[in-house]
Parts: sequence; structure tokens; C-alpha cells
Amino acid sequence: MSLGSSCAKLPHSHSAEISKTPPPGGPKNAGKMLAIRVHMLDDNITLFQVQAKALGRVLFEQVCKQLNLLEADYFGLEYQDHNGTRYWLDLEKSLSRQVGLSLIEPLLHFCVKFYTPDPAQLEEEYTRYLFCLQIKRDLAQGHMQCNDNTAALMASYIVQAECGDYVAEDYPDPSYLSTYKFVQHQDRELEKKIMENHKKHAGQSPAEADLNLLETARRCELYGMKMHPVKDHEGVPLNLAVAHMGIVVFQNYTKIYTFSWAKVRKISFKRKRFLIKLHPDGYGYYKDTVEFFFESRNECKNLWKKCVENHGFFRCNSVKRIPRQRTRVLSRGSSFRYSGKTQKQMVEFVRENYVKRQNFQR
Repeated sequence: MSLGSSCAKLPHSHSAEISKTPPPGGPKNAGKMLAIRVHMLDDNITLFQVQAKALGRVLFEQVCKQLNLLEADYFGLEYQDHNGTRYWLDLEKSLSRQVGLSLIEPLLHFCVKFYTPDPAQLEEEYTRYLFCLQIKRDLAQGHMQCNDNTAALMASYIVQAECGDYVAEDYPDPSYLSTYKFVQHQDRELEKKIMENHKKHAGQSPAEADLNLLETARRCELYGMKMHPVKDHEGVPLNLAVAHMGIVVFQNYTKIYTFSWAKVRKISFKRKRFLIKLHPDGYGYYKDTVEFFFESRNECKNLWKKCVENHGFFRCNSVKRIPRQRTRVLSRGSSFRYSGKTQKQMVEFVRENYVKRQNFQR
């Protein structure tokens, strides 16, 4: 089961009403309709009605249409199985066939899937705003740990975007920040630092504050990193994460190594074993194949799929849409491919289709 990105081999590498009519794009006579709740980045929950046998793409396109979102491919729909493992909704697979997706009152989360290393490449202010909501959530949930100075700076940009300029009469002390949850270890001392930074942002528009937040966030080591617990061949607990530059190895939350896409020849999985095959160019690793071990096959395959998608999005100029084989008598490996636009295609698509939108409500 190789890294099957269809761009070629690795380089040398708020609620809406339920519609009474079935949405377009679903299979005919598909039967059961699902009322699916989607937790948006602004914490509203919106209800969508989709046929159980419809492809994941039908639901994702409904969500993006509701948001009037042009730069859609940076985002995805995530769900969690009963073990707490998080998966991206597969857009080319029917909702009813996705392992771990509960079909009883299903809840999915709309969130950033591909964290761009260059926020300036995001064309629309609205897209940058959604990215900021994701960064705000990552900070609050402890996914993007950083030192207090950086956390206070990022929090101050969030406050500037939401509250506007600091006014001494309105904010005589840091207590105006206590209703916000910026980080898990938030205390009075941190709130003082946030207030001091907020004072310096006078005159910044919400859009400018958003871009400053993203520029600060992208320099954080844990920007966009979602940890997947593994063990190495000696049984040492580690975490793996995948990002635009490749696969990153962490011990706790300390980065210890990066397998950049240029170093990687092939990625595969065999049951619970996750294998990274390297180019024989002496990158400081003593063997050409590195193994990591997951608790379950599903978790292992889950990271492999995320690697396929990140590689396809960030490293390829384009990817071919290849229809999945629905039924196979003999199955040798996964037919999974990345099926969306690449980052390069996204930039070109938005520039060709850009229409200045009306001001959106924050």
C-alpha cells in the first residue's frame, strides 16, 4: 500500500432548515436520508440533509455552498470514532461506507485541513478569517503549544480583530479578557501581556489583525500539527504529524526529526506498521526504511491517507481524478488517492474566479 498520490511517484525525492427535497448529486433511489450536524468554525452547528449512500463530496459541497466559500480545498470535514480517532471525511466514498462515521445523529467538524505555510497566498479575507478561527481553536485546545510571549501576541491579534482598538476608559484592567479562553493555562499574568500587546495594535483593521495572527502562527513549531501516537522499533513512545513539508517526528511536543517529501521515496502501511522508505542519499538515517508502530490498523491507515493528501496538495502541480473501483473480487492494497485541487491549482482557480464579496459578519 504505497503513497498512491496520483500526481506521479514522489519526487526524487446559525442552523439551516432541513431541506425537504434530496440534494443534487446523490445516487438515484438512494433511500435513507441523514440529518447531519456540522460544527462550524464559529461554533454554530448547522444541519444538512444528505442521502446515506451519497458520496462525502455531496455533503462537503453543501457546506461550502452554505458558507459561500471559494477557497474550499484548504478545508475538510472531520469526524471522530468511538475510540477518539479523528478521520477526514473521504469525499469519493459514500457516507454509509466510512468506517467509524456514526450514522446515528452524525456530527462532523468543518475545519482547516491543509495549513498553508504562506498565509499571503490565501486570496480572500473570508478564508483568512476562517483560518484565524481554526488557529484560535488550536490554541484553546492545546494543539498549538508555544511560549507565553507568543501566545499573548497571538491572543492580542484575536482581540484586536474582535474588539477593535484598545481604549483605556473601556478596558482599565485586564479583566475584559477573562471571558475569553485563549490558552489552557490562561491566568492574570498572561492576560496582562495580552493587554500590553493589544495597546500596540491601534489602527489595525480586523483583516490586518487576521493576517498578523496567521503570520505569527505559521512560525510556531506546532502550526498545523495534529499528533498521532506511535512507537518506534525499540518501543519508545513518539508522535507523528504530517504537514506541508513532510512527516514530522515528535517526542512529546518536541520536534526531533523531519522526513521532508524530497527525502521520501515511498510511504506504505502493513497492518499496524507504518513504513517510510527513504532515498539512498545518506540523509543521516542509518537505514533506508524506517518503521513506526500504531495501536491499530485503522489509525495506521488514517495517517497514511493524510500523508497521501498532504503530498498531493502541497507537492503536486495537479492530480488526476481517477474513479474508485466500487467492487473488486481481489483487493491488493488501497485505491485511495487525493482527489481535490492542489495548492497551485487553488491559487490559479481563485484568481480566475475571484469576485469581491460583500462584507461578512464576524
